[in-house]
Amino acid sequence: MSRVIQVRNVPDEVHTSLREQASAAGVSLSEYVLAELVQVAGRSTNAQILLRAAQREGGFSREEIVAAVRSGRDQR
Repeated sequence: MSRVIQVRNVPDEVHTSLREQASAAGVSLSEYVLAELVQVAGRSTNAQILLRAAQREGGFSREEIVAAVRSGRDQR
């Protein structure tokens, strides 16, 4: 079921910018804002990204990374 979101106190310049972007995209302001909200809602939060990173296995250890960086610096 779809829900309604009402946003109050939108500054004039923000409204104008969104209206212009919607017009350039050939859609209504409502359609444009909905598409933007869908994109924002689909993004991972920083906490989710950090959790996924912590759960990853493999890769290089901190010591291996430091050694590779130092080796690269020494070769310059």
